[in-house]
Amino acid sequence: MQIRTEFPYETTHEDLYIPLSDGTQLYARIWRPVTDEPVPALLEYLPYRLSDWTAPRDWQRHPWYAGHGYASVRVDVRGHGNSEGMPGDEYDATELADGVAVVHWLAQQEWCSGRVGMFGISWGGFNSLQIAALAPEPLKAIVTVCSADDRYDNDVHYMGGSVLAVDMHAWAATMLAFVCRPPDPADVGDDWRDMWLKRLEAVDPFIHTWLAHQTRDDYWKHGSVCEDYGAVKAHVLAVGGWHDPYRDTVLRLVENLDPAKVRGLIGPWSHQYPDRGLPPGPAIGFLQETLRWWDQHLKNKDTGVMNEPLLRSWISGSHPPATVYETLPGRWVGDADWPSEKVAPVAYALQGGPQTVRSPQQTGLDAGRFFPFGNDADLPPDQRGEDARSVCFEFPVEEAPIEILGRPRVRLRIRMDVPRGQAIARLCDVAPDGASTLVTRGVLNLAARHGRDRSEDWPVGETEDVTFELNGIGHTFPPGHRIRLAVSSSYWPWIWPQAGSDGFTLDADGSLVELPVRRHTEDPAISFGEPEQAEPLGVVFPVTLDEERPERLVVRDVAKGQWRLEVDPRYGGTRVYPDGLEFTEDAVETYTIREDDPLSAAARSDWKIRLHRPEMSWDVRIESRSETSADDDDFITSNEVVCRDGDEIVFHRTWEKRIPRTAG
Repeated sequence: MQIRTEFPYETTHEDLYIPLSDGTQLYARIWRPVTDEPVPALLEYLPYRLSDWTAPRDWQRHPWYAGHGYASVRVDVRGHGNSEGMPGDEYDATELADGVAVVHWLAQQEWCSGRVGMFGISWGGFNSLQIAALAPEPLKAIVTVCSADDRYDNDVHYMGGSVLAVDMHAWAATMLAFVCRPPDPADVGDDWRDMWLKRLEAVDPFIHTWLAHQTRDDYWKHGSVCEDYGAVKAHVLAVGGWHDPYRDTVLRLVENLDPAKVRGLIGPWSHQYPDRGLPPGPAIGFLQETLRWWDQHLKNKDTGVMNEPLLRSWISGSHPPATVYETLPGRWVGDADWPSEKVAPVAYALQGGPQTVRSPQQTGLDAGRFFPFGNDADLPPDQRGEDARSVCFEFPVEEAPIEILGRPRVRLRIRMDVPRGQAIARLCDVAPDGASTLVTRGVLNLAARHGRDRSEDWPVGETEDVTFELNGIGHTFPPGHRIRLAVSSSYWPWIWPQAGSDGFTLDADGSLVELPVRRHTEDPAISFGEPEQAEPLGVVFPVTLDEERPERLVVRDVAKGQWRLEVDPRYGGTRVYPDGLEFTEDAVETYTIREDDPLSAAARSDWKIRLHRPEMSWDVRIESRSETSADDDDFITSNEVVCRDGDEIVFHRTWEKRIPRTAG
């Protein structure tokens, strides 16, 4: 990593409020080059608190852009951080309309050339893409990283029509804790407490809304760019990582947007910006790459970026299973179109006649983290245990490597003797010593087999063919290895178990797996500069003498047949900012299940957050507890929040809710 301290432009920055038409003001931090010439503006817009939570990351890139001749702007969504107003649902109409208003406000400033770009990762990437679909005239280009064009089937809520237990619950719990954080009196003054208390009264756990919409209805269509790709008028650089759950969006965007306005880039990365150097690598000079994009589309410079292949992808070489990789083997390839003329589907027929798939409920404990962030326990370990709880089919790789790029597909001939169930397919790379590395996976709620917008019981005792895709991947299977397809009927805690599920019969005759095999070509050299960033903010992470708990701990009660997974998400921990703010957060997620009872599944998240300014005697604490379980008929949720100003409890609320299981 190169830390850049000298730039073409000197820079300055200021914090200010951006006014909206209803009188609400959004808190913003703007870095600008010192110049008399108007410059384009770049906007990063999300709720994660520019004054503390994203500040270290913001200082890596916003000053860098300013030093290269852009006004780089970070804005908090209304009701979050120091922004005024009440918090709403994620990506709701108000949030997107506010974003459009900010784009117009930036374009109208005397220091702006009138041309605006948007960028962001995750929530910020979602907003960039969704606001681009609203097509405000000044917005000419975006860089969307680790985002989704389909809010129902490619976000944290549902997968293949099944409830994503691990992240619907955990992310709703995280956002409940996050939205309860107060404004900072160092920035907003004495009004902070009144702003905070009004904000707390508006809080409602997201999971209530998310579980109320168990099929792909109008709620999920809102903000899903896949509903109308033609609405996007800006130039789009779509970026993802093979270890990020949103990577399929990149493939869909390069397939469905105007090829003259889109480019895709998929590397080996986790849910991180590709320049940060977090596992798995290799990292790239991503800021330099995006600068080429901005210069091309906001300054009308011919940087050659539109001469790049439509899709640049990293194809990983075979690697042994591990929960973290500093760097993966592999190579960059380029495809001028997508679907690529270099990629052809190759079908592998399953063999073996009818087989019973009845996986124990703890199948999936070795799935790894849904959102890998580059931590030591994020990725799936050796899959041999998971494979043993599944029905497996193998295909030897003989004389030549098999290179795949895209989304594998399975067709399974299934007979089921109960009305509800789900099928999970995993593709693994099995080495000669038997080690099994997870390559990719897919899920289908069998009630969603005819469409994610409906829920249809399985005709009991009958046989049907079902087809579904696995997540996209670039991977090479070398000679001497085996390609393993593992099929299971459960996958906890990623997928919430179906009530009454008892597995199914899989008839190998008539079933197959179809791999997107890429013809091996000597691609033109694709390379990137070394990562570089601006000088870091100078946040201090205090050393603690307390023993760190494991990131992922699996506990088995043999007598009860019960399994417990404890997860420390490790978003940031304790840190001290240069202005004296002490920020502490601690979270633990717990997932329990009995191996023979799908109704025993339960998830719990506990959060503790403290914001402390010793010089101001400001000491605020937030504690939250979120629990989710289910019976035959309902999902059962319980949430509690306690907020303290010093020793005084200023807010305490508990929500208890039952939500009918209509499809999930």
